[in-house]
Amino acid sequence: MNGKLIIFSAPSGAGKTTIVRHLLKRIPDLSFSISATTRDQRVDEINAKDYYFISKESFLHKIAQKEFVEFEEVYSGTFYGTLRSEIDRIWAEGKHVIFDIDVIGGLHLKKKFGELALAVFVQPPSLKILIDRLTSRGTDLPEKLAERIKKADKELLYADKFDVILKNHELDTACIEAEKLVKDFLSNQ
Repeated sequence: MNGKLIIFSAPSGAGKTTIVRHLLKRIPDLSFSISATTRDQRVDEINAKDYYFISKESFLHKIAQKEFVEFEEVYSGTFYGTLRSEIDRIWAEGKHVIFDIDVIGGLHLKKKFGELALAVFVQPPSLKILIDRLTSRGTDLPEKLAERIKKADKELLYADKFDVILKNHELDTACIEAEKLVKDFLSNQ
């Protein structure tokens, strides 16, 4: 079975992960696509649940073997990608795939899967609030934080290339709106 794909993209800190987690709890027909990455695993993360943490060499080998439906060097020397086997696994379970993915990766997926995919851009209230969120996380060293902020500023320019812009000015409201968007998309055959 080929199901549908629900793509949530946004700059880091916009709230896409929280919204996706909400949707996974509320819509049983969805299953999370676990991305592969070469970045270091954080202490609170679990391999094969949060990401597939793999070496750069292994990632490059998978690129050469055409195992990714999309991939990108998101930050200097750090790759992220979606394995074809991940989509196949979820579709084999009879579920629809939901992604929490960077902006360029989301656009690549939308282009590849067309009408099978709903691409949602989660827009933060402002760049300043986004910077405050990223800073308050405390998960990045200053130079990594600066890189994320610079990238976020560029990513905000891509919002209009998505099917829907979901404004995340208030998280509970954004979650309710996201749930309606996804249910409506899934119910349209």
